[in-house]
Parts: sequence; structure tokens; C-alpha cells
Amino acid sequence: MKILVADDNEVLRVLLGAELQSLGHTVTLVDNGLAAWDALSSEPFSLLISDWMMPGMDGPSLCQAVREEFGLNYIYIILLTSMSGASDYRDGIAAGADDFLNKPFNLEHLKARLHAAERILALHAQLREQAFRDRLTGLLNRGAILDTLEREVQCAAREERGLAVYLVDIDHFKRVNDTFGHAAGDAVLQETARRMQASLRPSDCLGRYGGEEFLMVAPCENVQHARDIGERLRRKVAAHPIATGETSIAVTVSVGLVGIRAQGHTVPSELVLIADKALYVAKNGGRNRVEVVDRFPKRVDRGTLSTRVDLVPDAPTMLPPPAQISERIQERRAAQRG
Repeated sequence: MKILVADDNEVLRVLLGAELQSLGHTVTLVDNGLAAWDALSSEPFSLLISDWMMPGMDGPSLCQAVREEFGLNYIYIILLTSMSGASDYRDGIAAGADDFLNKPFNLEHLKARLHAAERILALHAQLREQAFRDRLTGLLNRGAILDTLEREVQCAAREERGLAVYLVDIDHFKRVNDTFGHAAGDAVLQETARRMQASLRPSDCLGRYGGEEFLMVAPCENVQHARDIGERLRRKVAAHPIATGETSIAVTVSVGLVGIRAQGHTVPSELVLIADKALYVAKNGGRNRVEVVDRFPKRVDRGTLSTRVDLVPDAPTMLPPPAQISERIQERRAAQRG
């Protein structure tokens, strides 16, 4: 496990860290609650072992902040304490602690609590997987992919980078179910999902949006890059028929996408609607194709700008000084000669 130890007692902190490392864990040591919070906010940890009394932020306050902030990304918390009163344990549990370890710690007690932490974290991981994954395809389910879309839009807006949102639909899927049965339809959904997933980069996120529709979010440099990603996915699905028992079924997908330079006011649900309209165009255009909506800001060709100056009556202050106008004209002529 990746473990964060927070304790202002240097001797105990170093000793505990050494014992944890000897048991095969990756350990980070900090000497106060605020440093622990900064570490938790910057990288993932499975387990936090925190002293109760620390400068800056005490153990219970740190527990409460972790529970409020990290939600389903569960961090198991053990509080180190020399207190043993029933009210102390009650307050620690109420703050969000999972377990306690008395100081000075006993190695066997530490091992027992680590085993309990591993068991609980494994159960949380299993529940999280069930909550976020589509059972048939193994992809992110509708709720999870929409949450991912919202996070990716916010991240892209902060970093001022391009993002593409795709809606993908299996062509003539109803015909597959009607002709070959629902078992064959399930096999087509599973294999189509597998092929699409195989075409993606680690930074791309794909989920089952509903029925035979899939939603994908992918970073991109420009609209052509976004189209290339969609085309690669489309070709991967159509490369060869899907075998279902003794039958092989030719499968294609239609793709609608919108490429944008995300900003703070970008609304994720509106991107899905735009991609859905593009998908409708792809379907009506013959299927097995990619339809693109370009929402990237358009570049301005500075070489085509005019040097015209509009004279506005009764507003002489809006007219640049004559010297400035002359400079612009000279720059324009020099650029044309070059």
C-alpha cells in the first residue's frame, strides 16, 4: 500500500516509517497536519496514519477534511493516540477515523491493523468498480462517463487545451437483435466495446451511454486531430466481422463529435447535445462515418487585416494620432513587400 504517516514526533515518525517499509509498503513521512493535507491533495494514498495531536491541523480535523473532500476515493485512516477514553474513541470515529493505534505502538498490533485496512480497501475497490462499470461491456457506465466528462471539461478549461466529445452508435443494431437474437446482440456490444477501447490512448475515456450508444472524451490538439481519433475508432470496429457462435456479423459505427477549446463557461451537457446532432447527421449521411462539429476558435490571418480607420463624428478621441496611423501604414507596406 501507499501510506502517508503524519506525526510531529520525529523519533516515532521515522521508526514507524521504517517498520512500514520493512513490510513492503511505500511510505511518505510528514511532521504536521497541514503538510499531510497538502500531500493527500497532490497524490493518491491508500492509508493515512495520523497522530491525534499535531500543529497546524490535528488528527480528527484532518480525518474530517479527508472524508469531506475525497468521497468515493476511500482513504483508510488510523489515528495514533495515547488517549484511551471511550469519548476519545467516539470523537475519533465521528471525525472519520477507521481504527486506532496506541502509542508507543506494538508491531503486531500494527500488522493486524494493516491487514484490516487492506481487506476494507479491497472491498471499497470492488464496490467502486461495480458502481462505476457497465456490467455487460466493462466500460464506464452512464453516470461515471458523465462525471468524467465534467471533470475533463474543467481540467481542459484550466489548462486551456483542446477537448473532443464523441457519441458513437452501432449501425443497424436493432437488426442484429431481430435477426440473430439478443445473445448475439450482447456479444456484438461486448466486442465493439473491446475494439473501441483497444483503439484509445491512456488519456481517452470511453463509457456506455445507453443501449448501443457510447460516449467518449479525448484530449486533442485541433479539430483534425479529433477527427483522426474518431476515424481510428471507426476503422477498428469495422476491420473484420464479429463472430458470435457459428455466425459472423459485419459491424460498423457512426460517430458524431464536437471539438472545442474548453473555457470556464463550457457546459458539458451542451457538448453532448452537439455531438448527438453530429451523430444524427452521420446516420442520415449513410452511416459508418465520422461527422465533426468544429468549435475551436478561428485563427485570424493578420496579413489580411485592413489599415482602414473609421472616423466617428463627435468622437475625435477614438481616432489614433496621425503619427500612429503613419506607422501602421508603413508596417503594412513593409509586410507586403516582404
